[in-house]
Amino acid sequence: MSSIRVLVGLGNPGKQYERTRHNAGFWFVERLALARGIALKKDNHYQALVGKDGALWLVMPQTFMNASGRAVQMLAGFFKIPPEEILVVHDELDFAPGTARLKQGGGIAGHNGLKDISHRLGSHDYWRLRLGIGHPGDKDRVADYVLHKPSAEDRADIDEAIGRGIEILPLCISGDLQGAMQKLHSVEKVKKERPLEKQAEPRAEAKPAAKTAAKPEPKVEPKVVPKVEPKPEPEKKGLFGSLFGKKKT
Repeated sequence: MSSIRVLVGLGNPGKQYERTRHNAGFWFVERLALARGIALKKDNHYQALVGKDGALWLVMPQTFMNASGRAVQMLAGFFKIPPEEILVVHDELDFAPGTARLKQGGGIAGHNGLKDISHRLGSHDYWRLRLGIGHPGDKDRVADYVLHKPSAEDRADIDEAIGRGIEILPLCISGDLQGAMQKLHSVEKVKKERPLEKQAEPRAEAKPAAKTAAKPEPKVEPKVVPKVEPKPEPEKKGLFGSLFGKKKT
């Protein structure tokens, strides 16, 4: 199986574009070059920034996206490198940020950089590493969307995908592209789940009011009425008693 000999990162040159979504391919090559200590130098013949890592050419076309194929055509033509030994890294609208996919050939999905490369090589058989950047949701907004920088969260996800793409490069260079594809695709990005909104605690079902035990009526102690002894009635004096009992005056 063919091994990758040319790695092309797509993007637009200039400060105003360096942080935009369309430059994801540039980000990949720049990060790889930095990690491996490879100097990328302007080569006017190829109209690109070019570096070499062993047998692997690193290329960043400087002719703007719509003319990306010039550098690829000239370098591949000079060194007689067939399309199947070329890997093009580019931004992909159809994938969410954080997704990376490797494939050979296929359609260009309206990507102007791929369109020019396919036209100049006369083939779609080159390999592609597609870095998801998300879609604005409206095709009329695509041109503006790709030329603006992603949010900090999306950029972090894209950088993570770039890291996973760099990890499989040794397999691509050795010719095990199927193994590289399997390794890359088997590691799915774990999407960050949004924290669940705090749900209101369910209201406790109203419990029927417990029957209140009837309060015992206060025990009324019977009122003790003091026993009143009847006074002895005065003895009735008879006629004689009244006569003899009368005090003398």
